[in-house]
Amino acid sequence: MARIILTGFMATGKTVVGRRLAAVLSRPFIDTDTLVEAKAGCKVSAIFAAEGEAAFRKRERQAVVEACRVPDAVIATGGGTLLDPDSRRLLTTDGAVVCLTADPTAILSRLGDPATRPLIGQNGNNADRLTRIRALAAERAPLYALAPYSVDTTNLTVDEVVERVRALVAGR
Repeated sequence: MARIILTGFMATGKTVVGRRLAAVLSRPFIDTDTLVEAKAGCKVSAIFAAEGEAAFRKRERQAVVEACRVPDAVIATGGGTLLDPDSRRLLTTDGAVVCLTADPTAILSRLGDPATRPLIGQNGNNADRLTRIRALAAERAPLYALAPYSVDTTNLTVDEVVERVRALVAGR
Protein backbone atom coordinates (compact mmCIF):
# COMPACT_ATOMS: atom_id res chain seq x y z
CA MET A 1 0.00 0.00 0.00
CA ALA A 2 1.34 3.44 -0.91
CA ARG A 3 2.18 6.19 1.52
CA ILE A 4 -0.24 9.07 2.00
CA ILE A 5 1.46 12.45 1.87
CA LEU A 6 -0.27 15.54 3.20
CA THR A 7 1.07 18.79 1.84
CA GLY A 8 -0.16 22.35 1.68
CA PHE A 9 0.29 25.72 3.29
CA MET A 10 0.98 26.13 6.99
CA ALA A 11 -1.98 25.82 9.37
CA THR A 12 -4.15 23.89 6.93
CA GLY A 13 -4.23 20.87 9.26
CA LYS A 14 -1.54 18.57 7.88
CA THR A 15 -0.22 17.41 11.25
CA VAL A 16 -3.50 17.02 13.11
CA VAL A 17 -5.22 15.38 10.14
CA GLY A 18 -2.19 13.18 9.46
CA ARG A 19 -2.03 11.98 13.05
CA ARG A 20 -5.75 11.13 13.06
CA LEU A 21 -5.68 9.55 9.60
CA ALA A 22 -2.74 7.34 10.57
CA ALA A 23 -4.59 6.21 13.70
CA VAL A 24 -7.76 5.43 11.73
CA LEU A 25 -5.81 3.47 9.12
CA SER A 26 -3.45 1.83 11.64
CA ARG A 27 -0.42 3.22 9.85
CA PRO A 28 2.72 4.94 11.10
CA PHE A 29 2.61 8.75 11.21
CA ILE A 30 5.59 10.94 10.39
CA ASP A 31 5.77 14.73 10.54
CA THR A 32 8.81 16.02 8.65
CA ASP A 33 9.04 19.18 10.80
CA THR A 34 9.16 16.98 13.91
CA LEU A 35 11.96 14.92 12.35
CA VAL A 36 13.93 18.09 11.60
CA GLU A 37 13.45 19.37 15.14
CA ALA A 38 14.47 16.04 16.68
CA LYS A 39 17.69 15.88 14.66
CA ALA A 40 18.53 19.56 15.24
CA GLY A 41 17.58 19.57 18.90
CA CYS A 42 15.63 22.79 18.48
CA LYS A 43 12.46 24.23 16.94
CA VAL A 44 12.06 25.06 13.24
CA SER A 45 11.88 28.78 14.12
CA ALA A 46 15.28 28.54 15.86
CA ILE A 47 16.79 26.84 12.80
CA PHE A 48 15.48 29.62 10.57
CA ALA A 49 16.83 32.28 12.94
CA ALA A 50 20.28 30.71 13.36
CA GLU A 51 20.89 29.12 9.97
CA GLY A 52 18.41 30.61 7.49
CA GLU A 53 15.86 29.08 5.18
CA ALA A 54 18.35 27.35 2.85
CA ALA A 55 19.87 25.39 5.74
CA PHE A 56 16.41 24.48 6.99
CA ARG A 57 15.39 23.20 3.53
CA LYS A 58 18.51 21.00 3.47
CA ARG A 59 17.54 19.51 6.84
CA GLU A 60 13.96 19.13 5.59
CA ARG A 61 15.16 17.23 2.51
CA GLN A 62 16.97 14.77 4.79
CA ALA A 63 13.78 14.36 6.84
CA VAL A 64 11.82 13.59 3.66
CA VAL A 65 14.35 10.89 2.73
CA GLU A 66 13.97 9.37 6.19
CA ALA A 67 10.16 9.56 6.10
CA CYS A 68 10.00 7.92 2.68
CA ARG A 69 11.85 4.89 4.05
CA VAL A 70 8.81 3.99 6.15
CA PRO A 71 6.38 1.81 4.19
CA ASP A 72 2.70 2.71 4.31
CA ALA A 73 3.31 5.85 6.38
CA VAL A 74 1.08 8.87 6.55
CA ILE A 75 3.49 11.78 6.12
CA ALA A 76 2.75 15.40 7.02
CA THR A 77 5.16 17.76 5.29
CA GLY A 78 6.10 21.31 6.08
CA GLY A 79 4.34 24.03 4.10
CA GLY A 80 7.37 24.65 1.88
CA THR A 81 8.58 21.10 1.40
CA LEU A 82 7.49 20.97 -2.23
CA LEU A 83 9.78 23.92 -3.01
CA ASP A 84 12.66 21.47 -3.13
CA PRO A 85 12.65 19.42 -6.37
CA ASP A 86 14.34 16.42 -4.73
CA SER A 87 11.78 16.34 -1.91
CA ARG A 88 8.96 16.73 -4.42
CA ARG A 89 10.27 13.79 -6.47
CA LEU A 90 10.69 11.55 -3.45
CA LEU A 91 7.25 12.28 -2.04
CA THR A 92 5.42 11.72 -5.31
CA THR A 93 7.24 8.54 -6.33
CA ASP A 94 5.32 6.10 -4.18
CA GLY A 95 2.52 7.93 -2.52
CA ALA A 96 -0.85 9.54 -2.79
CA VAL A 97 -0.26 13.27 -2.40
CA VAL A 98 -3.14 15.28 -0.94
CA CYS A 99 -2.92 19.05 -0.66
CA LEU A 100 -4.80 20.56 2.25
CA THR A 101 -5.92 24.13 1.65
CA ALA A 102 -7.69 26.81 3.64
CA ASP A 103 -8.82 30.37 3.23
CA PRO A 104 -6.07 32.86 4.21
CA THR A 105 -8.20 34.31 7.02
CA ALA A 106 -8.71 30.82 8.45
CA ILE A 107 -4.97 30.21 8.22
CA LEU A 108 -4.31 33.46 10.09
CA SER A 109 -6.73 32.48 12.85
CA ARG A 110 -5.03 29.07 13.22
CA LEU A 111 -1.43 30.30 13.32
CA GLY A 112 -1.08 30.84 17.04
CA ASP A 113 2.17 32.41 18.20
CA PRO A 114 3.72 34.24 15.21
CA ALA A 115 7.19 33.54 16.65
CA THR A 116 6.72 29.88 15.65
CA ARG A 117 6.10 30.85 12.02
CA PRO A 118 9.33 32.39 10.72
CA LEU A 119 8.08 33.02 7.19
CA ILE A 120 5.06 34.99 8.41
CA GLY A 121 7.03 37.23 10.73
CA GLN A 122 6.76 38.27 14.34
CA ASN A 123 6.57 41.96 13.57
CA GLY A 124 3.54 43.73 12.29
CA ASN A 125 -0.15 43.29 12.86
CA ASN A 126 -2.64 40.74 11.58
CA ALA A 127 -3.21 42.72 8.38
CA ASP A 128 0.52 42.46 7.63
CA ARG A 129 0.49 38.74 8.38
CA LEU A 130 -2.56 38.18 6.19
CA THR A 131 -0.82 39.99 3.33
CA ARG A 132 2.24 37.75 3.82
CA ILE A 133 0.07 34.61 3.94
CA ARG A 134 -1.64 35.58 0.68
CA ALA A 135 1.69 36.32 -1.03
CA LEU A 136 3.35 33.07 0.09
CA ALA A 137 0.28 31.01 -0.77
CA ALA A 138 0.14 32.55 -4.26
CA GLU A 139 3.86 31.89 -4.75
CA ARG A 140 3.47 28.24 -3.78
CA ALA A 141 0.13 27.62 -5.53
CA PRO A 142 1.71 26.10 -8.69
CA LEU A 143 3.52 23.53 -6.55
CA TYR A 144 0.45 22.69 -4.48
CA ALA A 145 -1.50 22.31 -7.73
CA LEU A 146 0.77 19.37 -8.63
CA ALA A 147 -0.96 17.27 -5.98
CA PRO A 148 -3.56 15.02 -7.60
CA TYR A 149 -5.93 15.48 -4.66
CA SER A 150 -7.00 18.53 -2.68
CA VAL A 151 -9.22 19.15 0.34
CA ASP A 152 -10.26 22.61 1.54
CA THR A 153 -10.17 22.43 5.35
CA THR A 154 -11.58 25.92 5.99
CA ASN A 155 -15.01 24.87 7.25
CA LEU A 156 -14.45 21.22 8.03
CA THR A 157 -13.73 19.38 11.26
CA VAL A 158 -10.62 17.21 11.52
CA ASP A 159 -12.77 14.08 11.21
CA GLU A 160 -14.47 15.43 8.07
CA VAL A 161 -11.08 16.13 6.48
CA VAL A 162 -9.85 12.65 7.44
CA GLU A 163 -12.88 11.07 5.78
CA ARG A 164 -12.45 13.15 2.61
CA VAL A 165 -8.77 12.23 2.38
CA ARG A 166 -9.64 8.55 2.92
CA ALA A 167 -12.22 8.69 0.16
CA LEU A 168 -9.86 10.42 -2.26
CA VAL A 169 -6.98 8.02 -1.80
CA ALA A 170 -9.33 5.04 -1.96
CA GLY A 171 -10.34 6.23 -5.43
CA ARG A 172 -13.91 7.17 -4.56
